[in-house]
Amino acid sequence: MGLDVLIPALSLVLQPQVLVVVLLATIYGLFIGAIPGLSATMATALLIPLTVYMDPVPAIAAIVATTAMAITAGDIPGVLLRIPGTPASAAYVEEAYALNLKGKAQLAMGIGIVFSAAGGLVGAIILLVGAPILARAALNFSSFEFFWLALLGLLTSALVSTNAPARGLFSLCLGLLISTVGLDVTSGQPRFTFGVIDLYGGVSFIPTMIGMFAFAELLRGLSSAGTTPPVPERQKLWSNPFAGVGRMFRTYPWSFVRGSGLGAAIGALPGVGGDLAAWIAYGMSKRLSKTPEKFGTGHEEGLIEASSSNNAGLSSAWVPALVFGIPGDAVTAIAIGVLFMKGLNPGPQLFVDNPTMLTAVILTFALANLLLIPIGFFAIKGARHVLAVPRGLIVPTILVFCVVGSFAINNTVFDVGVMLAAGLVAYLMESNRFPIAPVILGLVLGPILERNFIMSMQIADGNLLGFFGRPVSAVLGVIVCAVVLIPLIRSVLRTRSRSTADIGAS
Repeated sequence: MGLDVLIPALSLVLQPQVLVVVLLATIYGLFIGAIPGLSATMATALLIPLTVYMDPVPAIAAIVATTAMAITAGDIPGVLLRIPGTPASAAYVEEAYALNLKGKAQLAMGIGIVFSAAGGLVGAIILLVGAPILARAALNFSSFEFFWLALLGLLTSALVSTNAPARGLFSLCLGLLISTVGLDVTSGQPRFTFGVIDLYGGVSFIPTMIGMFAFAELLRGLSSAGTTPPVPERQKLWSNPFAGVGRMFRTYPWSFVRGSGLGAAIGALPGVGGDLAAWIAYGMSKRLSKTPEKFGTGHEEGLIEASSSNNAGLSSAWVPALVFGIPGDAVTAIAIGVLFMKGLNPGPQLFVDNPTMLTAVILTFALANLLLIPIGFFAIKGARHVLAVPRGLIVPTILVFCVVGSFAINNTVFDVGVMLAAGLVAYLMESNRFPIAPVILGLVLGPILERNFIMSMQIADGNLLGFFGRPVSAVLGVIVCAVVLIPLIRSVLRTRSRSTADIGAS
């Protein structure tokens, strides 16, 4: 990537409109992330109606800044209340809360913000350097390769999103089924519309997202009302909330390197995203630590590694999203939907057609993570006040946003009904431990999967072996088959060994 692209992209990012959007989105993400039970994905879903009226760069910048701050701010209730603000924060909430009990709440929050920002910058650099290189290679991909990539992203998401792969696959199939509603890709005939004209264009993406992530969160919050512990009456505020964080860099340099590297690597896997990185990073930190016995007692080392992996994974999750059009997680699925609305189809060709705009989008990651430090300073100072906002005020406000945002897309009450139905379905699914992310990924990738499958079948004259006819396609096909077959083989072997043990015992 030359200066002829980088300098114009930087001028796009530094426009006052973009800077104001990033600042406001960061503050908004801070507020949502710090409230227990309100997730970063929900915050992003509520932003979608606003992004419709923005240019591509500020629209994506708003999503990036909101997510980065919300995930980082999720550490605040974890430290003070022992309630993780986001799924990623849950990996190390016990460690963070133990530091609070030692009187080091400020240090725990400072570590979370500074190391998240540093890890996010590492992820942004990897995205800036690696995405164009991958895009050049992907320009030679055909429909066969894109079919396997989409399928790999879907299967990976379904298998890693829950401990029960069958539940993940069910969620995935539900998302794929929803994506088939509307007019058939090839014949133009209505499918699963039941005569409802509003469904001819398919199930509207934005109301579904708002319902599954925002309205469902409200339902979960109402069902668990009264279980939130009281906000601490008083927290001692240091003159410098980041005091001691610099020493952590010197004391545990390899923890930062491992955490940010692992987060970037895991986040870049199609369909996996960054949440899983925090869990793996914390476990790896304990395994490789010279003092593993200190973990769980308020040890900074595990906190550093897991925090670094958070935003590194968040940034690198955009690599498959921008290069291949395959979401790395639910947030990038939302972003891909926004890019489609702007007439920008994510994929390798976008790097050729509009490299300046795409580079500007990538630079917003660095800007958002740099803003985490000053905004995080005030977040630590005002943590108690954010947590003390009455839930009775938050819930109706978010509900109004859900209804208005769903209605504003097509100006139809039908979309409000879609939002409410999607929220109820998501609430029932999560109540029974069915993951939501595969549903959304299925909804986003379903049309891509179907379109590339049909094109490939036409090219191969209906011969399925054609999917293995090209070198890269064959490798991807083998990987997908392995992802499907290995868990099945393990399950069969486990069942057989259990049966053999039972027979021997009898």
